[in-house]
Amino acid sequence: MTKFHFAAGSIVGLALVVGLALAGENVKSGPQVGEKVPGPFHPMNVTGESAGEKACLYCKNGSNPVAMIFARDCSDNLTALIKKIDECTAKNKDSKMGSFVVFLSDSEELGKQLKAMAEKEGIKETVLAIDNPSGPQGYHVAKDADVTVVLYTDHTVKANHSFAKGELKEDNIGQIVSDVSKILQK
Repeated sequence: MTKFHFAAGSIVGLALVVGLALAGENVKSGPQVGEKVPGPFHPMNVTGESAGEKACLYCKNGSNPVAMIFARDCSDNLTALIKKIDECTAKNKDSKMGSFVVFLSDSEELGKQLKAMAEKEGIKETVLAIDNPSGPQGYHVAKDADVTVVLYTDHTVKANHSFAKGELKEDNIGQIVSDVSKILQK
């Protein structure tokens, strides 16, 4: 009977560990697939044609295909994702694809860091911007989401990928880039 209890306890313990590990991969953040993107907001644009101004990137992109990313911190994997999205945006200019990354932070130094990163990494098409730490009203960016990627067209979400701190990996970047096809005109 003791061996049975030990085995049962081990299985339950393992199930809890696996469940907690998987739960971290499923952060729900931002507008979800099938939902409409909530609408205009005006982050401080750090790069792009409205650099140095609060400008509405949602408005600028209209009903075109868009890769919208909310991020809390800049990491190597996020930089890699931004570079890939920037490449997709350049490659799909004929489809009028737009892309932007809104950093949710109140850091006074962040603007300088983002300009330097864009220059160093050759980010040309993807606008980098800064908004308040809670994110734009109505967008429901989760506090525990370090990166939220929303791919939409015609103001309707076609793909959503959200990650807690440290969860964005190379495999995830590949899946996000693959999902860009969901927003491009056929």
